[in-house]
Amino acid sequence: MTSIFDELGRSIPVTAIEIEPCTITQIKTVETDGYNAVQIAAFDKKSKRVSKALQGHFSKAGVGPKKVVKEIRDYQPEGLGLGDELTIEDVFQIGDLISIVGVSKGTGFTGVVKRHNFRGVGDATHGQHNRERAPGSIGQASDPSRVFKGMKMAGRSGNKRTKIQNLSIARILPESNMMLVTGSVPGPKGAYLEIYNKS
Repeated sequence: MTSIFDELGRSIPVTAIEIEPCTITQIKTVETDGYNAVQIAAFDKKSKRVSKALQGHFSKAGVGPKKVVKEIRDYQPEGLGLGDELTIEDVFQIGDLISIVGVSKGTGFTGVVKRHNFRGVGDATHGQHNRERAPGSIGQASDPSRVFKGMKMAGRSGNKRTKIQNLSIARILPESNMMLVTGSVPGPKGAYLEIYNKS
């Protein structure tokens, strides 16, 4: 993350995202596949690390093997065909509202205070001993004689597919394949993201 200044001199927090040009590797239609979609791929990969089936799939589009392959439903790029590249300017404009999907940072096995924002006992007096961050009671006694599903307890936190909505594009730098987006995005530095234009 970094910050930029607008016309009024206000500091705006932004996230710098490198947008690799995506290659169209397959175009699906209702006639051939039962639905409309475009399959795009990005980031080159060594051919020896790709199966023969995938090598044939990429060669049909006239491109080399790629690391990341994604399918976008109900999207038909105008004037572009198999093997063509999608760049930032083909899809996004400054001011567009976008949704960003990624895998959030994992924080490992955490307690209820960090994972679910429990307050804890909060008072070390009245005979409390090492109970400040404890979960407390988790259910009833003989009726219903069980703990309900979905009970908020300690466990693995983060490392989940997360969607951040209504972020706006502050700047586009096509010469360096960079896009500045207001706010933060899920995942650590260097993570892969899916960006959807809401307009």
